[in-house]
Amino acid sequence: MRSILPQVIAGGLLAQSAAAFWLLPEARNFIYIVPDGYGQASQTMARDYVSLLRNGENPKAPVSIQLAADTMVIGNVRTQASDNLITDSAASATAFGCGVKTYNNAIAVDDDGSPVGSILEAAKLKGFKTGLVVTSTINHATPACYAAHVKDRNSYAKIAEHEIGYSHPLGPVVDILLGGGRCYFKPRSDPTSCRNDDVDLFGFAKTKGFRVMQDRAAFDELNKGTSKAADLPYIGLFNDDQMMYEIDRSRQPEQEPSLLEMVETALNSLDRATKWSLKGYFLMIEASRIDHAGHANDPAAHLHDTIMYNDVMGFVRQWIDKHPDTLMMSAADHECGGLTLNGFNPLPLKDVSMSIEQIGRLWSSYNGTDRKGYLTETILPGYGLKGLSNAEVDSILKNNNLGGDLTRLLSKKAGVNWSTGGHTASDVTLYGYGNGWRGSNLKSDMAGNHDNTELPKYIEGVLKVELDDATWELRRKGVDWVGKRDVTGPDHIHSH
Repeated sequence: MRSILPQVIAGGLLAQSAAAFWLLPEARNFIYIVPDGYGQASQTMARDYVSLLRNGENPKAPVSIQLAADTMVIGNVRTQASDNLITDSAASATAFGCGVKTYNNAIAVDDDGSPVGSILEAAKLKGFKTGLVVTSTINHATPACYAAHVKDRNSYAKIAEHEIGYSHPLGPVVDILLGGGRCYFKPRSDPTSCRNDDVDLFGFAKTKGFRVMQDRAAFDELNKGTSKAADLPYIGLFNDDQMMYEIDRSRQPEQEPSLLEMVETALNSLDRATKWSLKGYFLMIEASRIDHAGHANDPAAHLHDTIMYNDVMGFVRQWIDKHPDTLMMSAADHECGGLTLNGFNPLPLKDVSMSIEQIGRLWSSYNGTDRKGYLTETILPGYGLKGLSNAEVDSILKNNNLGGDLTRLLSKKAGVNWSTGGHTASDVTLYGYGNGWRGSNLKSDMAGNHDNTELPKYIEGVLKVELDDATWELRRKGVDWVGKRDVTGPDHIHSH
């Protein structure tokens, strides 16, 4: 007989008898992983690429292996927003972070603009430790919905304030923040700041006991979360903007930690902090840049960030086997790019050594006199397009659309096709893992198709926390603190 959560019977998550409540896979810790913008074709592309590299590189005689995520499939998830069949990351994260349907661009507020409590906030109120680990800016839509409440996702400065507790009614609710977005935590007097005011959020964080890290060297002092320097709380932001795509970061590892390194560090820190406590932790991890590569229609960047997501999934599975009081679920917020694989052979992606984003940086910073020579000798080989004809090179120079031309040519070469530079309405795969009976009950409970709002309600039952309590606390003294739209901030829509 399947276990149930009384809180969500009416919503239809589990429609079995209340007599099975004792089977609920209660756990001390819960990890939720978001591969932003990832779809089934993303996984197929990564799996086939790795399989070919390991098995002779012959697409005419393929031997398929499974990547880590392939071994943990339990269902799928519907993703629409309250106002659109195609969700954005904000509405979707409000759904899977707070259990509430809302409009696109909303950050943890309902359709009326009132704040709704997140599963992270609910856990914090009950004494759990908490963490957010991402490769986007830390104040991007997905992490924002766990610790901020604004009516529009473009209010990046206000989101940063909420996340560190500066203007959040509950104070600091996140014990670990790792990612990008450094510039939003600096006052405008700092030449690298993105703020329009004198608020110093790094300074505020220090007054609340946070260790503040702004580079790789400071991160390394945490020693994978095992040193005294890794005592909670801490914030590490390693880029003013998004963190690097993995295809670029892996060639400059001294610049930034990888998602896997940040996850290992966070988990060790959280485990140390809760080892003698009855309460454990809640950790949200986002492989953020899969989505950005989908917007850019960049197959190589999309591929390598998807492989990194699988590396993280494999690590978390091993972690749970060693810490069986932990459960994990993972689902994307939406698919991005409308990726299809007709005429597919991913082997040409092996020759790519940089993302289209890095290509753009190199091209825009070139100040020499031989642009054609620089294109043919540096740019095209770096993007796996060495050997284009003279006419093709001249056409690229004439078009003045380097990013669009190169991603189109590389995608065609690999048989990777994109239907859009935006999101799609496709369902996304639900993954999950637990050790022993906890894992068996998780699979039994969550097998099938679910609305994205059902996911945090399941976590709520597992951790024995209350989303409604968090919402009540947020609204207890009014809601004037909820962030309005910051019309001076940059728009979230990707420039590619």
